[in-house]
Amino acid sequence: MREENFIVRKPLLNAQEQVLGYELTWRRDDADTGKLSEADAKTLADIVSVPVGEMDAAMLPGGEHLLFLEAKASLIKEDAYSRLPKHGTVLALSADDLADADAVAAARSLRVRGYGISLRDANLVTIDRSLFSLFSHIEIAADADDFLTQTQFYRSLDLPALRLVARNVADWVQYDMCASQGMEVFADKLHLTPRPDDRPKELNPAQNMILQLMDMVKKGDDVKQLESVLKRDAALSYKLLRYINSAGFGLGCEIQSLRHAVTLLGYSPLYRWLALLLVTATASGNSPVLMQAAVIRGRFSELLGNGFLPKQEAENLFVAGMFSLLDRLIGIPMEDVLEKIPLSNAVSEALLSREGIYGPFLALAEACESNAADIASMAASLCISPRDVNLAHLSALAWVQNLRL
Repeated sequence: MREENFIVRKPLLNAQEQVLGYELTWRRDDADTGKLSEADAKTLADIVSVPVGEMDAAMLPGGEHLLFLEAKASLIKEDAYSRLPKHGTVLALSADDLADADAVAAARSLRVRGYGISLRDANLVTIDRSLFSLFSHIEIAADADDFLTQTQFYRSLDLPALRLVARNVADWVQYDMCASQGMEVFADKLHLTPRPDDRPKELNPAQNMILQLMDMVKKGDDVKQLESVLKRDAALSYKLLRYINSAGFGLGCEIQSLRHAVTLLGYSPLYRWLALLLVTATASGNSPVLMQAAVIRGRFSELLGNGFLPKQEAENLFVAGMFSLLDRLIGIPMEDVLEKIPLSNAVSEALLSREGIYGPFLALAEACESNAADIASMAASLCISPRDVNLAHLSALAWVQNLRL
């Protein structure tokens, strides 16, 4: 079993680079291209279905995002996935699993109950075509020699609810080709790489206003002055209050104004919310998946630091994690970003070199996005167990989902 291993995620994107869901799997060596063992698949399903109380957040499946897990015929027959919510959970079966008639019958039962079933590694020559109505998704390797043949065949089935998903997409050109055919794409690490036509961008008016507010909060300016600036942009004011009142913050009461927020909670949470706004204000003209990755990274870093750092330090981790992708979102070097944003030396050090008090936590959160080989050593150096890393990862995904970005 892989209890000592680490969960990594792959975002599922549509043509607009919006996140539709994630595939979760164990960290694996690049040379390890085989399927998960039955024990590994069961351990993964078990940890993803951890009770809500242990994650301090809503469970990941069942919300706006889909969750893909590699399934096993034996586990399907045992109904081992029934602890996962039926809405939003997609179980991926290989063509080999379809040779087991009992597994197919169990999969049909899961589909009736509302679970998604995805087919991967299919062979058009040998597959039983009467099974296609079973699937919600079919995954096709973009690097397969017969990729276009497979795509055209599945389109010819005239199953409107069937969604085609591309895997092993090597670059943005290939991504755009798949998206142009109406396919969804598992992006792996693609979204963390610049598009060839990326150009430096200027801060937009909303970003400049947020930076002004962040500077005022750092200086402790009066809330009346903060309100006077924020009121210049009604949409920004609305977005800030929407975030503050979202389930992700779990305040337990409705915040109706900036004054109310500051009076009830103080300036430190306001700075945190403004940091979130700064990242999400870059979404126009930029990749939505990159924006979401930044927010997940912030929450993940913060959760990794909980219990090791004081609350204020953990909140700084939230800011450091989110801003670690701000150079990509804005389109300017990180050194130039730091000239525009009022940050502490410790946060700047983490952003520039992944060093200092915050750097190792941020680096560990990044490693779980990219299947990095040194995740285990990074976690060990911080004395964080694999289970705690995995629960923090899942909780961060659930928290961001509750923000409804």
